[in-house]
Amino acid sequence: MIATTEIKISKTEHSKLNEVSLENVPFGKFFTDHMLEADYENGEWKNVEIKPYQPLLIAPSNAALHYGQSIFEGIKAYKDQQGNAYIFRPYDNFKRFNISAERMQMPTVPEEIFIEGMRKLIEIDKNWIPSMANHSLYIRPLMFASDEVIGVRPSDNYKFIIMLSPTGPYYAAPMKIWVEEKYVRAAEGGVGYAKAAGNYGGAMYVAAQAKKNGFDQVLWMDAKEHKYVQECGVMNVFFIVGNKALTPDLTAGTILAGVTRDTVITVLKEIGLVIEERPVSIDEIIEAYKAGTLKEVFGTGTAATVATIKELQYKDYNMKFDLTNLTITSGVKKRVDAIRSCEAPDTYDWMFKV
Repeated sequence: MIATTEIKISKTEHSKLNEVSLENVPFGKFFTDHMLEADYENGEWKNVEIKPYQPLLIAPSNAALHYGQSIFEGIKAYKDQQGNAYIFRPYDNFKRFNISAERMQMPTVPEEIFIEGMRKLIEIDKNWIPSMANHSLYIRPLMFASDEVIGVRPSDNYKFIIMLSPTGPYYAAPMKIWVEEKYVRAAEGGVGYAKAAGNYGGAMYVAAQAKKNGFDQVLWMDAKEHKYVQECGVMNVFFIVGNKALTPDLTAGTILAGVTRDTVITVLKEIGLVIEERPVSIDEIIEAYKAGTLKEVFGTGTAATVATIKELQYKDYNMKFDLTNLTITSGVKKRVDAIRSCEAPDTYDWMFKV
């Protein structure tokens, strides 16, 4: 429950916008003038406030620092040609955020704080949305435990924050991907389907090793057999084989149910491809490549949108893809971008007007 639905608003006296160029702005480096902050105390949400972006005061005994009760989401806002601001599919992220909260034994965040708070925050900082192609305003809702106590148990108190960050293209160039066969991202029964902070911390060592060897990201495989592909770093993954689009299914609970993934599945159906959401083995991918039927591979995610993959490396076997003939990848990206920029009809009600 919420003590009050009123959102207090305190605006900054000096905007930082004139100090930042929004063209080709790097991902996650600059933040807008304001943030939303709310507290969960004594079983209810309170102190809901939009205020100038500022540091937090956290005790060394903060429970999230010790036991990892921390979740987040990634959402994007765009401008149309008339300068109106729209958020892409925020209700889907809202639902997924609370699924993560339940898995991590955290309170759910009400719609009037998550959605309406986000809307009001973007309304205030709308001028931070870049108007260039392949640019957007990245929205980061997060929640973490705020108990000041050492002890392995769910926290009683939590802090919820929404912050905004203008961004340009996430992956400017096609990627080289290493297929990981030793380390794992998630196992059945774990928290792979939750957008928990620890999932990303645990993946950093492997991603760093891949980059040392000249690769951009890691394609994870399953924890049981190291046979079936899962997801790719910060993205879900798709394989175009003949007239089919193959992508790992979500039934094992080891893969994030990507909002962009769901969007791309819808678009792929529009253009006539057969969608197969099922276990996809690395052996099947290699066989399709050898047979010449594996034509394209791409990743999908809020940050990356649709990211081209030019190379897959599994053990000593290298698969390279023709970047001059990526008709599906480019077509899907163009279609999704057109909807997000309001240049194409929003037939699925994906765009939430601020």
